[in-house]
Amino acid sequence: MKVLKDLDELVENQIITKEIADGILSYYQSKKVSPQKRLFIVFGILGAILVGLGINLIIAHNWDDFSRPVKAFFAFLPLVIGQLACVFVIIKKYKSTAWREGASAFLFFAVGASISLISQIYNIPGDLSSFLLTWALLTLPLIYVMNSSFTSLLFIAGITWYACETEYWTYPQREAWFYWGLLFAALPHYYLLYKNKPKSNFIAFHNWMVSLSVIICLGSLAGEYSELMFIAYMSLFGLLFLVGNFKHFKYQKLINNAFLIAGSLGTIILLLILSFDWFWDELSFSKLSSLNTLVSPEFIATVLISVLAIVLLIKELRTSDIRKINSLNWTFLVFILVFLIGLATEFAYVLINLLILTIGLLHVRKGAQKIIGNFKLWFIGNYHTHCLQVSTKYKFCYSWGVICWCRYRIFCDKLFND
Repeated sequence: MKVLKDLDELVENQIITKEIADGILSYYQSKKVSPQKRLFIVFGILGAILVGLGINLIIAHNWDDFSRPVKAFFAFLPLVIGQLACVFVIIKKYKSTAWREGASAFLFFAVGASISLISQIYNIPGDLSSFLLTWALLTLPLIYVMNSSFTSLLFIAGITWYACETEYWTYPQREAWFYWGLLFAALPHYYLLYKNKPKSNFIAFHNWMVSLSVIICLGSLAGEYSELMFIAYMSLFGLLFLVGNFKHFKYQKLINNAFLIAGSLGTIILLLILSFDWFWDELSFSKLSSLNTLVSPEFIATVLISVLAIVLLIKELRTSDIRKINSLNWTFLVFILVFLIGLATEFAYVLINLLILTIGLLHVRKGAQKIIGNFKLWFIGNYHTHCLQVSTKYKFCYSWGVICWCRYRIFCDKLFND
């Protein structure tokens, strides 16, 4: 780190004492994660997965020559090996992350292999969604017993697959209500990981996995009143953006802040989609005015997500200067108002285009102010060894402004031509 490189210079210029420099050095060394330790974790997980796959391939090669009892024995063999490995880790190696993650990964896949093999041997009927649900239910305790973050990632990926298989690929035969219960069951581990290891790679992976999983599976609630899901998604993107602006996430690397990226890109893409008139032409007030709307999953999800986003927005307004709040923080509120107007008139797309233009201009203004501030600091400081750098997020401001301007011109041309 640059701070550590400058310690000797600070001591020589008597800015800090030698004792303070030693304290700073020991502090950062205690926080630093050894690259060798990370390498052990990666190889431990990969080794466990490859060993498990190798055992399955050896058994599969000779599968047809086995009798049914022998097949059942080999079906349970990976499961027994995985459980014994986990017991050994709990007793002897629980403090080793590599051992915990490796044994947990092996057992996770062993459970899936055993379920599928037993079903095939004894001709147990079932489909992919029931298989994924059973797999998830059996491996959920593994996350907490082994304190395994990699298993948690695999679990979230698995239940996302289950929700897609149940709702999207076999719709409308089934509903994936179990997905939400399983997701909430895995979130305590995510919270503990956030509290205990906020800067680990696993927390960054969980940020992405949780964000993408919720975005993908929220649409599974869509049914008769699917129009309301546009409000739900806009509020969800606003909620994610607000979470991404929390103090812990705000100062991380941008690539690690999945909430900020997903929230901003989701808001932009959804606004651009709804800037055309096709959606507003088909939006019907009579359909949504039914009393059944109030008890529909779409309405309940929309209200819950919107209320949660509003609570976070109020918290943001109380702790920040209102002039410095990003326009994407409150976009979901404006969209809700525009949606209600759209129930009465099909020209709500005009307001969406004006909203896009406003957001674009505000982002261009923000980027310009940042660049001017950088120039002032550069000239005042007179540090000839430093060059001016424009960060990625302010390049994004200008890109977004250009996109909004182009979209506004297209909208104007279409409006005047009509």
